[in-house]
Amino acid sequence: MTQIREPVLLEVGLKQMVAGINKLKRILADEPGVAFKPEEYIKLYTTIYDMCTQKAPHDYSQELYERYKMVLDEYITNTVLPSLREKHGEFLLRELVLRWKNHKVMVKWLSRFFNYLDRYYISRRSLLKLKAVGWRSFETLVYGELKATVTSIVIAMVSLERDGQIIDRTLVKNVLDTYIELGQDLTADHDRPRPDSGSKLYSEDFQDAFRQGTVDYYSKKAQTWIVEDTCPEYMLKAEECLQKEKERVAHYLHSSTEPTLMEAAQEELLAKHIDRILKKENSGCKVLLCDEKVEDLSRMFRLFSRIIDGLPPVSKTFQEHVNEVGMSLLKQAVDAATSKKNEKKDVVSALELDYVRKIIDLHDKYMAHVLNCFQSHTLFHKALKEAFEVVCSKNVAGCTSAELFASYCDSILRKGGIERLSDEAIEENLDKVVKLLTYISDKDLFIEFHRKKLGRRLLFDKSGNDEQERSLLSKLKQHFGGQFTSKMEGMLTDICVAKENQTKYDEYISTNPELHPSVDLSVQVLTTGFWPTYKRSDINLPSEMVKCVEAFKEFYQSFKKHRKINWIFSLGNCNIVGKFDVKPIELILTTYQGALLLLFNEAEKLSFSEIATQLNLSEDDTARVLHSLSCGKYKILNKEPCSRTISPNDIFEFNRKFTDKMRRIKVQLPPSDEKKKVIDDVNKDRRFAIDASLVRIMKSRKIMTHQNLVAACVEQLSRMFKPDIKMIKRRIEDLITREYQERDVDDANSYQYLA
Repeated sequence: MTQIREPVLLEVGLKQMVAGINKLKRILADEPGVAFKPEEYIKLYTTIYDMCTQKAPHDYSQELYERYKMVLDEYITNTVLPSLREKHGEFLLRELVLRWKNHKVMVKWLSRFFNYLDRYYISRRSLLKLKAVGWRSFETLVYGELKATVTSIVIAMVSLERDGQIIDRTLVKNVLDTYIELGQDLTADHDRPRPDSGSKLYSEDFQDAFRQGTVDYYSKKAQTWIVEDTCPEYMLKAEECLQKEKERVAHYLHSSTEPTLMEAAQEELLAKHIDRILKKENSGCKVLLCDEKVEDLSRMFRLFSRIIDGLPPVSKTFQEHVNEVGMSLLKQAVDAATSKKNEKKDVVSALELDYVRKIIDLHDKYMAHVLNCFQSHTLFHKALKEAFEVVCSKNVAGCTSAELFASYCDSILRKGGIERLSDEAIEENLDKVVKLLTYISDKDLFIEFHRKKLGRRLLFDKSGNDEQERSLLSKLKQHFGGQFTSKMEGMLTDICVAKENQTKYDEYISTNPELHPSVDLSVQVLTTGFWPTYKRSDINLPSEMVKCVEAFKEFYQSFKKHRKINWIFSLGNCNIVGKFDVKPIELILTTYQGALLLLFNEAEKLSFSEIATQLNLSEDDTARVLHSLSCGKYKILNKEPCSRTISPNDIFEFNRKFTDKMRRIKVQLPPSDEKKKVIDDVNKDRRFAIDASLVRIMKSRKIMTHQNLVAACVEQLSRMFKPDIKMIKRRIEDLITREYQERDVDDANSYQYLA
């Protein structure tokens, strides 16, 4: 026969439960010798279990659930709150941490006692779980009353730490963990909180106030530091503060605090004072750039890269500084060239090349800053590019940057040039020049000047090294494309072929002695399309020279029957021995000078007009050659009347009394200004390039408005040069005249392509 279990009455069960809870309170109060025995725990658990599983009307589950909350509220009200209200400052924080720790222990034990209630009754009725009820009770009664006070104490402690004092970081962390734990969502299964669910109370009740405290603190500090400290000192303090704030997050703040905390600190320390920091007198960004304070510049970049739109003001200041330094170098070069304008041309050229060297050094210096201090950031590359575009667009003593760079390349590639460098240094300098060329808009002008100078180096055997010439062309080709270098590559090829032809010519003459002109001859055959245009004239050569020309023609026609040779005597030179009374002297002359002097083998005196007629030269060329022989350093000819200028009425005779300490002299022609011709050639090529671009665009688009056509043309040609808008308009009108395109009948602002 089964024994019927007597129901546990509510009063009896509550009496046992109160006894167990009182013992738990004594344990939390650290009373000595007090502990739960296993049989006591089992008895209490069994009593509560029986009260929950009895049949109605003895099922006391609801009463026990309500009694659980009452017990906790009573404990908090009678024990916890009075203890906390007695404490202040750090003592309050320590008491709070202790009481929260004890409360968690109490909730844990009570949840064990009432485990059956939690597992069945609460889950079936979707009630708040016991742990959540326990934590909610502490949040409502304790946290709700003390949160403002505790938050203020914590913020004050952090401020003390910022001022250099030592605080109990562990205590602060434990207090803030209370915020996080109380904010956890315990409605999930098995009382497990959701990840990061505890930041709600932390964010609402601490983080916002802490952010405002940070703003107030650093606002006051920044106002003082910006007045008292130099720019490097201020940035050092700001960087240290930001680093310490980051460390605070790692030590005792919640990870969600870092973004708002760093933003607030950076806003007060950096963003609000960026202009004053950069432009601070005697220590701002420009001063740091001048003094090359690499560490300070790096720190500036690190700091301002932290804030939104922090780098554009720094890059703008950097650009302004580079521009100012570049324009200062330009002014120095212009002033120096102006003061030396009456000096020899070599002196002025040296000053111009010195300016190019300084520009190269300036670019190296600030490119190093961009790569190292500013971590190769695109904003600073752009700033450097725009600054040098401004500097390189200016002229120095009438010379464009394109001409100056071409002259600099000539000086380091030419034998006996002003620049005497090792092969490695030449390669390095060529790299730097090509980099600077990317900043000039008229790259085609540089190419034409360089082609002109390259031609003279090759034709007169002044090139120091063919490999270096090809190396420069390779660098130009890599940066700007093959259309920039194809002609010059052909020039180098022509010189190689010319050397082979010369060897064949010498062999040809040695095997045909009857053709030997009795004068040694060296000829360079050039491809017309590759080389710059040179002045040609049908000069009447002396018989000795005519024999040489005819001999080479016969040789060349022997294997190039369908090629026509056009002789450019203006580039030739010859060696003639002058038999003077004192001693014979070998004269190194141009072909024009040699032909003119040989006339005096047949006549004692010749007038200007007779010389011009016999040589078939223009008056300008005749005057230029005569000036070099009668008014220059070496007076090979005597002139009547004796003056420094050549006139059509002058009479010339061979100066037999001329002598010189040297047995071999070179008579230079007066320098001719080739710049205008180069610029004219470039402008002519630009007209062709614009025409070709316009036709290509119209052929692909068929119909375009005027504005779109001009914009497309500028974009297409900007790699080579910056086309003039007025020139584009003129070329459009010319194409209309030549019936490549026409104006739209319905829209005068549009054009149609004519196939």
